[in-house]
Amino acid sequence: MTITRSLLVAAGLALSASAFANAPAGNYKIDPSHSVAYFEVGHAGGVSRFMGRFNDIGGDLVVDTPEKSKVKVDIKTDSIDTKHEGLDKHLKSPDFFNAVQFPVMNFTSTGVTLNAAGEGTLTGNLSLHGVTKPVTFKLKFIGTGPGMKGETRAGYVATSTIKRSDFGMSYGVPKAATDEVDLRINIEAIKQ
Repeated sequence: MTITRSLLVAAGLALSASAFANAPAGNYKIDPSHSVAYFEVGHAGGVSRFMGRFNDIGGDLVVDTPEKSKVKVDIKTDSIDTKHEGLDKHLKSPDFFNAVQFPVMNFTSTGVTLNAAGEGTLTGNLSLHGVTKPVTFKLKFIGTGPGMKGETRAGYVATSTIKRSDFGMSYGVPKAATDEVDLRINIEAIKQ
C-alpha cells in the first residue's frame, strides 16, 4: 500500500511538473523588442570566438500538444549587428549573407518536444542564403507569466550548430572563420 501511494504521489508530481514546463496553450506572436538571434563562430581559423546578432526577428508559435505545436521564425539578414560597421557591411555582402538577394532567413518547425523539465528538441527546416536544410535545435522553456499590460508571455531558448558551407557560405573557411557556427535564438512571445 505504501509503494502504491508513493507511485501515485510521484505520478501526480510528474503531471504537475509537466503542466508547468510549458506556456499556456494557444497562439503566440514573437515580441521583436525582447527576442534576438545570436551567432558565434571561430575567428582566424579558430584562434578565438566571435559573436554577432540579428536585431530584427519575428514569427509565430503555437503552443499545444507536441503533435500540434509549431514555431516559425523570420530574421532579416540586413539587421546583422557585430558592433563593427565595416564587418557588418561585409557580412551583408554576397561573400556571406547577401542581404539584398536573400533579405530573410527563416526557420519552420516540423516537430517540437518538451519534457517535464521544460527541455527538448525543435526540429525543422532552416532557409538561409537560398538553401533550405533540416536543423535540430535544443529547446529550453524559460518561463511564462504576465507582461506589463497583463498579457501572457512565454520564453524559450533554442540552440544549435550548423555548417555555413552547407548553406553556400564558404567564404574564408577555415582561415578567416570556422565552418561551424553556433546559433542561439532567445524568444519571448505574447499570447494572442
